[in-house]
Amino acid sequence: MKDSQSPKNIAVIFAGGTGRRMRTVSKPKQFLELNGKPVIIYTLELFDNHPEIDGIVVVCLNDWIGYLDKQLNKFGISKVGAVVAGGQTGQESIYNGLVAARETYGENCNVLIHDGVRPLITDLTISDNIEAVNRHGSCITCVPATETVVVTCTDGPMKIPSRADTIIARAPQSFRLPDILGAHEKARAEGRNDFIDSCTMMSHYGHPIHTVIGPMENIKITTPTDFFIFRAMVEVHENQQIFGF
Repeated sequence: MKDSQSPKNIAVIFAGGTGRRMRTVSKPKQFLELNGKPVIIYTLELFDNHPEIDGIVVVCLNDWIGYLDKQLNKFGISKVGAVVAGGQTGQESIYNGLVAARETYGENCNVLIHDGVRPLITDLTISDNIEAVNRHGSCITCVPATETVVVTCTDGPMKIPSRADTIIARAPQSFRLPDILGAHEKARAEGRNDFIDSCTMMSHYGHPIHTVIGPMENIKITTPTDFFIFRAMVEVHENQQIFGF
């Protein structure tokens, strides 16, 4: 039983991309279907079914909000408390989602910011994020680097960090709501709209960043190849349920 003073755990799902690299014409990538179910629904089901998640906010392309509402009803997604339109940039879209989380659920929240096109996370990843935020105030889901990373520098030679010391940031990226909203407010006051993601913004404004290691299959569906990998992984999971392997 959750204590009344404990923060709520709110998923803020970003589904505002247009999918140019996917080269789709009729639908944005988050609404592409596999076995009759949109990618965004696969993602939302993971949070909707997780016992520690108290609510969900979805940031959606404005023209697709009506379609998303129909899909939420069709697939029985019950924890979505707000669907809001995205902004001109990814940073602005996430800000819109965070403001909606505060308006819907109050200040005392942990927020798990996640891409709508990352449908292959696990219950354990979500639980690990919640535990890390409660303990440290922040959490970035990462995976180990499996190839050499080269850092190019305009004012000096390139750098090649040790692969053993290199991890790759993915999602969820999770924070206490007042902390991440405060960082966004500072960025807006400074006219900054170029932060690539939430952990970059939080690090810039002096917040310590903690990490958890998530599954390698936690990919972002950005290209047709990613979609084929997603389809293969869904088939593997279905076979595991049917045949027990």
